[in-house]
Formats: sequence, C-alpha cells, structure tokens
Amino acid sequence: MLLRVVLSSLLIAYTTALANTMLRTSVGKLSPSTTCFLLCDVQDRFRSIIHHGDSVVSTSNFLLNVAKTLEIPAIGTEQYPKAFGRTCEDVLNIKASDGTSSTRLTLPIYEKKLFSMMTPEVSSHIQTISPSPTSFVLFGIEAHVCVQQTCLDLLEQGHDVHVVVDGVSSQSPLDRDVALTRMANSGALLTTAQSVAFMLMGSAEHGSFKTVSKMIVENGKVQNGFHEAARL
Repeated sequence: MLLRVVLSSLLIAYTTALANTMLRTSVGKLSPSTTCFLLCDVQDRFRSIIHHGDSVVSTSNFLLNVAKTLEIPAIGTEQYPKAFGRTCEDVLNIKASDGTSSTRLTLPIYEKKLFSMMTPEVSSHIQTISPSPTSFVLFGIEAHVCVQQTCLDLLEQGHDVHVVVDGVSSQSPLDRDVALTRMANSGALLTTAQSVAFMLMGSAEHGSFKTVSKMIVENGKVQNGFHEAARL
C-alpha cells in the first residue's frame, strides 16, 4: 500500500513537472543565442506577382539587418534560380549606421527544388550552428507552399517557428490567409517583424537598442501593404 502511494506521488510529481516544462517551452520566447532566421525564396521573378511583394522585400531586408546587428545566424534559399532568378538585391542591402552608405550582406543561400527549405544542405548547415538553434524566424514566399512546408517540417522536428506575418505572402491573398491559419493551428507562432526585433533585445538597455530602434523607425516609414490592410 505504501509503495503504491509513493509511486502515485512520484507519478503526480513527474506529470506536473512535465506539464510545467511544456508550458514554459510553448510560450515561444526568442533568445538571440538559440534563434536562426530563415529567408525563403524572395526572388526576382516572384516579386511582381506576389501579393504585396514589395512589402515582403522590405520586411525581409529589415529582418536581415536586425539579424546582422544582433549577430543572429540567417540562412536563405532560392527555388530553382535558373528559372526564377536570384534573391532580390534590395533584400540583401545592409544599411550603414550613418544611413548614408550600404553594403551587400554575405548570407549563405542554398538553391533548391524541394519546396521546403529543409533540404539536406540547409539541415547540414543548421547543424554547424553553435549553440544549436531551437527557434526559427521564418519569412518569404510563397506562404502556402514553401513557407508552409518549411514551417511544418520544423514543427515536426520539435522547434519553435515564428512566422512573420508582414514578411510572408503568396500570389493569392486567400492562399496566404489559409496558410497562416494552417500554420498557426499546427503550432506556429504568428508574429510581426517589429515584435521579433523587440523580443530579441528584451530591454532598452540592450547594447544594440539605439541601432535597432533607428532601423524600426526607418522601416516604419516604408509603405507596407499588410499594415495598411490591417487599418481598414
């Protein structure tokens, strides 16, 4: 009888600890040391046919600037670039702190034919990052194809996936909306570019706060179709 009580108490304690652990990990906080940014197929040929394509480009550029400033690893992919072109140059335009000059970001970009970004090459690259990322900030196109399949693969692997809603789109607004719902229902965390930046800093005392804040102000001046649609 005593043994049964002890085992029951241990089971309750274990269940409680497991539930608390799951609760802690499910809130989806971002930490620079365990985060990786994923730029999905923001290529020349797609830009003009994607719903608010220019907004995806500007948001992607903003996020890559944030990643560079906060020293967070970022990886890009290109879907069959022979047909669809390379990554848009203004996505990779990194602005100097004085705002008067810019350089081209050196970003590992992998060609692919698989829809998901989780190709063997990208997966191998992720394994070289130390410490190993557990959270992924995902943005790019198309929301209902490559972004969604990447998201589901990462969720299946047990990672947190933060989908930047003002940085993902499809040719069809309906495809985009349904994909966002599908990803959220599967466990993805929907967020915005600014929210990502502030969460990664965590405090106004962060060493890069002034630099990133300036980026946020400048990015806020850029016309963004998703933000404008939300105001209607």
